[in-house]
Amino acid sequence: MTAPALYALAGIALFGLGLHALIARAHLVAKILALNVMGAGVFMFLIAVAARGEIPDPVPHALVLTGIVVAVSATALALALALRVRAAGGRAELPEQESPDA
Repeated sequence: MTAPALYALAGIALFGLGLHALIARAHLVAKILALNVMGAGVFMFLIAVAARGEIPDPVPHALVLTGIVVAVSATALALALALRVRAAGGRAELPEQESPDA
């Protein structure tokens, strides 16, 4: 197995792991971490796609660098919002959704 294929598989696995945690966890900080893990998986996959062939494509590398900066900013905003939710409700979890039939 080549290195780009291994990076692509690891990126897909990270994305799947993050997606599972995003769905399964109720705590907001766990959801934020799950989004970060999903983003790392996407970044790894983009790097694997860029490494196909003899000369790496610089566009996905630039997208990953830009994505890292955006991910850090989005994480800071999400953590600040999680603190606001905790301050307002006393818990850092989203309220349970009631079914429309009830």
